[in-house]
Amino acid sequence: MSFLRQFAFTAALGAALLFGPVATASAEDALARVKSSGELKVGTETAFAPFDFIDAGAHVGLNVDLFDEIGKEMGVKITWVALPWEGVLPGLEAGKFDMVAGPATITKARMARYRFLPPIGDATDALLKRKDDKSVEKPADIAGKTVGAGKASSQLAQLQAYVATLPGKVTIREYVGNNEAYADLAAGRIVAVANSLTNIAFVAKQRSDTFEVVQPAFGPKSYFGYIAPKDAEHASLTDAAQAAILKIKADGRLAALQKKWFGASFDTPDAVPEPNL
Repeated sequence: MSFLRQFAFTAALGAALLFGPVATASAEDALARVKSSGELKVGTETAFAPFDFIDAGAHVGLNVDLFDEIGKEMGVKITWVALPWEGVLPGLEAGKFDMVAGPATITKARMARYRFLPPIGDATDALLKRKDDKSVEKPADIAGKTVGAGKASSQLAQLQAYVATLPGKVTIREYVGNNEAYADLAAGRIVAVANSLTNIAFVAKQRSDTFEVVQPAFGPKSYFGYIAPKDAEHASLTDAAQAAILKIKADGRLAALQKKWFGASFDTPDAVPEPNL
């Protein structure tokens, strides 16, 4: 459900105005409020497997399992608020929830406006294609063709930057949900979908008779992280969530969840790195 996802200032600010002003000042800080209510509200989309998706009517994925562990560490229950991705960051701006699962690709623009929790996955951008399509064997083969990516995502922004370097014009279709993009890919309406390597590897594994990942990835090395507001009111809450994630990582629970959802665990830095994007 983010890049990865590139934060567009004009779109997010405009949508934030529709939601209302950023929620900041209150009589108690965010951690005290969450502890008092016993509830941590988390915004996300539910079409970004294996992080967040709907399976047999249930919301499942690495985010669900990981936030369950975060909730245990913090002594609160997790309440999910699901929105299309383009509404998630404006929803955070409007105070509709306390943080964003997503996860979102860590970018310079986002770090300037939000605070990220420690990375929990690889967000490097790559291409998914139909397994029987021999016209796309490497990323540059999309020149002159039509490809898809998630609307308002970092993966879309990376794809736009990449195709600008190719000799033939590439038509890009923007999708509100990844499932729609994958359906168009399977139907032959587009030749590839750009998304994070972790996401498309999961899709290719689930539908190995239909899809495969184009090697190598075309995007710069990047990571996924959870987003929180960057203000004094939310600092204590974000500190507590960060401490929970680092504990979950240190005792092996994060690696176990990665193996469950990706088939393998992978290294991520404890601190948010300087983004390449």
